[in-house]
Amino acid sequence: MTQASTNGAGRYQADKVRVAIIGVGNCASSFVQGVRYYRGADPAEQVPGLMHVDVGGYHVSDIEFSAAFDIDADKVGKDLSQAIFAGQNNTLKLGDDVPKLGVPVQRGMTHDGLGKYLKEMLEAGCAFVNCIPVFIAREDYWNKRFEKAGVPIIGDDIKSQVGATIVHRALARLFHERGVKLLRTSQLNIGGNMDFYNMLERERLESKKISKTNAVTSIMGHELPADDVYIGPSDYVPWLTDRKWAHIRMEGQAFGDVPLNAELKLEVWDSPNSAGIVIDAVRCCKLALNNGVSGQLDGPSAYLMKSPMHQRPDAQARELTEAFIKRHTRKRTQPSRKKARAQS
Repeated sequence: MTQASTNGAGRYQADKVRVAIIGVGNCASSFVQGVRYYRGADPAEQVPGLMHVDVGGYHVSDIEFSAAFDIDADKVGKDLSQAIFAGQNNTLKLGDDVPKLGVPVQRGMTHDGLGKYLKEMLEAGCAFVNCIPVFIAREDYWNKRFEKAGVPIIGDDIKSQVGATIVHRALARLFHERGVKLLRTSQLNIGGNMDFYNMLERERLESKKISKTNAVTSIMGHELPADDVYIGPSDYVPWLTDRKWAHIRMEGQAFGDVPLNAELKLEVWDSPNSAGIVIDAVRCCKLALNNGVSGQLDGPSAYLMKSPMHQRPDAQARELTEAFIKRHTRKRTQPSRKKARAQS
């Protein structure tokens, strides 16, 4: 969740991108660490791990954390810099220690799905980035509420930088565009973080499975029978910690009806892979707030999320996102000539 700020000095002498976090888990840990890790990144360089060092005039270092909520007793009451390594969090440590942020983790309500904080967020005039597979941004009812409140939303269900979903999407689209008919496909995922642990409860798995399946099948070019597609989390392996293994299998029909099959294994650290997306999403929301844009942000949602309101091929979604950033880039304040001469 992002909130506009009217004070503070950022990289270009402008306001900060103020962020409140609901759920201080592994992804939040990587996000918080990443803001510090990339604080000195050069916008003129291609920096490993970042899609954008600068988004519309906002550097990574312009992101600051203003609030955090969780229900884990090991995290509540701790400074956010400590809470990101507490409880069941087991992702990698990125670089130096995060200094004390002066942001205590507050006790949130024990809810699954939509809780009271979403309602309060609308009333507070905050933008919202929905990283979890609970469908909000793509739903017309919620989109209208965000538009009425005059605040933007990006969602739903975060799509990792190079994760199982986007790799599977790219391969499915490749088959389609090169004239190979996809007949059957599967994606089996295992991991050792709390996300996988919670999904041992099969009812928690359902929305995640729907989100991942739709993300892939929506850009195939044709429909497959339900029995010929399986895409979803599969099992929990504690010793994998925050690593995720994805096994993707694709069986297609090529020239002369000859079989063409592809199979691969992808291994990633799950949470840093997601944080690389969030770090752009919050800055896109800030641009929308600055420019009075409300409701679902179409390009960024399609590019950064598994289940946006409108599914698009990733190349098209990327073009729309870049156009959104360019269109809403803030103007940098230039010092007057008189002041510039006085400083020289």
